[in-house]
Amino acid sequence: MNTEHHNNREIFETWPIPKALTELALPMIFGQLIILIYNLADTFFIGRTNNPLMVAGVSLLLPVFNISITFANLFGIGGGTLISRLMGAGKDIEAKTVSSFCFYMAIISAGIFSLSMYIFMAPVLRLLGASNDTIIYAEQYTFCVIVLGAVPTILSMTLSNLLRSTGYAKQAGFGVSMGGIINIFLDPLFMFVLLPKGYEVLGAGIATMLSNVIICAYFLIVIYRLKDKTILSLSILNVIPSKSNIYSVFFVGVPAAVAVTLFDITYIIIDKLASGYGDIPLAAVGIVLKAERLPLNIGIGLCQGMMPLAGYNYSSGNFARMRESVNFSRLVGLIFGVVSVLMYEFFAPYIMRIFIEDPQTVELGTHFLRARSLATPFMFMCFHLVNFFQAVGHGGKALALGSARWLVFNIPLLFIMNYLFGMYGIVWTQVVADIMMASVSLYVYRRFVSQYKF
Repeated sequence: MNTEHHNNREIFETWPIPKALTELALPMIFGQLIILIYNLADTFFIGRTNNPLMVAGVSLLLPVFNISITFANLFGIGGGTLISRLMGAGKDIEAKTVSSFCFYMAIISAGIFSLSMYIFMAPVLRLLGASNDTIIYAEQYTFCVIVLGAVPTILSMTLSNLLRSTGYAKQAGFGVSMGGIINIFLDPLFMFVLLPKGYEVLGAGIATMLSNVIICAYFLIVIYRLKDKTILSLSILNVIPSKSNIYSVFFVGVPAAVAVTLFDITYIIIDKLASGYGDIPLAAVGIVLKAERLPLNIGIGLCQGMMPLAGYNYSSGNFARMRESVNFSRLVGLIFGVVSVLMYEFFAPYIMRIFIEDPQTVELGTHFLRARSLATPFMFMCFHLVNFFQAVGHGGKALALGSARWLVFNIPLLFIMNYLFGMYGIVWTQVVADIMMASVSLYVYRRFVSQYKF
C-alpha cells in the first residue's frame, strides 16, 4: 500500500483522537474563517460605491447562491460521508465508484441550475424583489456568479468535501482558503481598476466567478496528482455505483441540503419581522446576524473534521474510537462556545462599531448581540449531533433533527415571541429554540448509542 495512503488510514485508525481531530479539523476551520472574511469583504467593497441600488441588487442573489450550497451538500456531504464509511469497511472499489458518481452528478446538476437561471433570470429576480432600478445590477451579478459560475462553484465545494472525507483535509482547507483570498484581491482589481465606473457589480461578479474557476482547477489538479494515492476517482468508467450506495448518498445528502434551505428561510423571516420595527432595528439585527457567525463558522469546521473520523470508525466497528471522536469534538466545541459568549458579552459594542458608527444602531445591536450569543453553545450542540448522524449514515435522524430545529422550534417561536415580546422576542428566540432543540438532540443521540450498545 502506498505510504501516503497508509498514513491517511493511520489518521483514522491509530492517531490519538486530539491529534487526528486537529489534523482533520484545523484546515477546515481556517477555511471557514477565510470564507467568513471573504463574505464580509465582498459586502465591504460593494459598499464602497456608496450606491444602495448596487448593494440591494447583489443582496437579492443570496437565496439563489445558497442553492449552489444545497447541491454541493447533496453530493459533497452525502457522497463524502459514504466514502469515509466505505473506507472504514475496506470497500475501496465501491468508494471509487461513489466519488465518480458524485463528481459527475455535481456537474450535471450545476449545468441544469445554470441553464435554468439563464432562461428564467428576470422572473426569478423579480420574484425575489428586484425593482426597475436594481434589476440591472442583480442580472450582472447573477450572470457571472450563477450562469457562468455555477459549475465551478458547485464542483469546487463538492470536491473539497470528497477530499476531506479521505483524510486530505489540508488540501481541502487550502483550496477553500485560497479561493477566498483570491476573491478578496480580485474584487477591488475588477471593480475599481479594470472596469469603468458604474460597472462595479459586474466587476465583483467576474472576480467571484474567476476565483471559483481557479479553486475548481486546483481541486481537479490535486485529485489527479493523488490518483495513485487515494481512492478518489473521476473516471467516467466508474460512474454507476450500486443502488444501495446511490440511496445512501441521497439519504444523507438530502438532509444536508434541506438544512441550508431552512437556515436561509429562517434568516429571511427574521429580516421581514425586524423590518416592521423600523430601519434602525433592522440595520442592527442585520449586522448582528453577520457578527455572530464567527463561532458558527469555527464550529462548522470542527464538525467537518469530526465527520470522516466518526464515519470511518463506525463502519470499521471501532465504536469506542468513534464515540471518543464525537465526545472530544463536542467538548472542544462547547468550550469554544462558552468562550465566545464571554467575548461577545464584553466586546459587543466594539464589534458593532466595526460595522457602523451610528450610536442608536450600536446600542441596539449591542443588546441584540449579547442576547443571541447566549445560544452559541446550544447551537453548536444541535448541528454537531446532526453532523454525527450524517457521518454514520443515519440520514433519517439527521433530517428529523435538522428539520425540527427550524420547523418545530425556531420558525414558530419567531412568530410567537415577536407577538408576545416584540423586537426583543425575535432576538431571544434563538436562545430559547436552541436550548429546547439541544435537549431533544442529546436525548436522540443517547437513545441511539444505547440501542446499538456503542
